[in-house]
Amino acid sequence: MSDDSLSAQGRAEFHRQFKSQAQAHAERLLAQHAVMGSAWLSWVAGQLYEITPAPLAAMVRRELQRLNR
Repeated sequence: MSDDSLSAQGRAEFHRQFKSQAQAHAERLLAQHAVMGSAWLSWVAGQLYEITPAPLAAMVRRELQRLNR
């Protein structure tokens, strides 16, 4: 098995493991939009920056995009 397929398997496992956490985090962040109004965008950018590991932050960002459609 190549390193690429192991890496893809690792990413898939990470996604499965953290999917519900990313969805819940995105929902909490989005709920603040109505409260914060125009200040929300800067605030949420800072919140995303603080999420670790970076792949989890990317999952939360994608989930926010999906919920905002």
